Amino acid sequence: MKKISFIFGTAVSDYNFIGREEETKRLIANFTEGINTILISPRRIGKTSLVKHVKKIVDKKYGKDVIVIFFDMFACKTEYDFYNALSAAVLKQTASNVDKWMENAKDFLVRLTPKISFSPDNNNDFSLSLGITPKTHSPEQVLALVENIAQRRGKRIVICIDEFQQLGELPDSLTIQKRLRTAWQHQQYTSYCLFGSKMHMMNSIFQRRNVPFYQFGDTIFLSKIPSEKWIDYITQHFEDRNKHISKDLAKKICNAVDNYSSYVQQLAWLLFIKINEGEKATNSLLNLAINDLLDNNEALFMQQIETLSSYQLNFLRAIASGHHSQLGEKTIREDFNLGSPSNITRLKTTLIGKDLIELRNRNMLYITDPVFELWLQRRIL
Repeated sequence: MKKISFIFGTAVSDYNFIGREEETKRLIANFTEGINTILISPRRIGKTSLVKHVKKIVDKKYGKDVIVIFFDMFACKTEYDFYNALSAAVLKQTASNVDKWMENAKDFLVRLTPKISFSPDNNNDFSLSLGITPKTHSPEQVLALVENIAQRRGKRIVICIDEFQQLGELPDSLTIQKRLRTAWQHQQYTSYCLFGSKMHMMNSIFQRRNVPFYQFGDTIFLSKIPSEKWIDYITQHFEDRNKHISKDLAKKICNAVDNYSSYVQQLAWLLFIKINEGEKATNSLLNLAINDLLDNNEALFMQQIETLSSYQLNFLRAIASGHHSQLGEKTIREDFNLGSPSNITRLKTTLIGKDLIELRNRNMLYITDPVFELWLQRRIL
């Protein structure tokens, strides 16, 4: 089967995984030694790919001693949505088949009303609906499940939870956080890798001194992959399919999207498909690919701004124009129609909450998504 040259919009692995040597080494150590991990970065940097990459390595090398479980809590809207999703992931991924899962379910969680749905394409692939409710199980019973299975199996279990910032959106979130921290901090056989795509929410859950998850584990702030690694990756992937790109043009791909992993892959792909075998990429083709990238994301970006007030949109325009600080100054407020000085704080708080802007480098404000910023510069300014 022919290798796919560039992958975006989903986790990457093997041929399409790049860099992260130090982060990989650190996560493997945390997983195998039982250290809790908090992974924080902007979206589209590659957190999910990194965690799945490490899971694959640990499964292969340490599988006799460690079980790594992965699940996404983005769809969890209530506390018991989370408990059902967590329990289903634990039961499914610690069992080799449905019969074993049923045995574990009976052993560790009584009073279940499970529903099993098999994939029409693969009878070994199934989804679980457990029917856990406040009437059937207490939070403590559910949260003890993974530790009980780990003890019974004599293995360490690592629970990797993607989109963990969703915890902050649940009703009575602080109470739930206290329950989780209380249960998890006493577990000896289970550790957790928690990561999410909204930095301000993740920071509010883990970085404030007065919150339950403060100092819960090893916090890793995932940085962008350097251009040097991307340049080698891009040029080699072109060459592997008998297409050619200069290092200078590969660097321009990185610069255009500020080295955000998913966008580097997407822009490289959009350029890659514009040339035939034996041909070489050009600046004019890269410009066309950038336009395609903006077109592909325009519906999403329009959706993001359609609910904004005129002041909020003007605030984004000011930042996209290069004003990253002192936006309360009179000339900037007047040039971009930002309203009164007191309005600046409200605009900043609201747009950070919407994950459209973020603080960097000593309270400098930046657009969170580099392609959204480029779209604002080319289509809105």
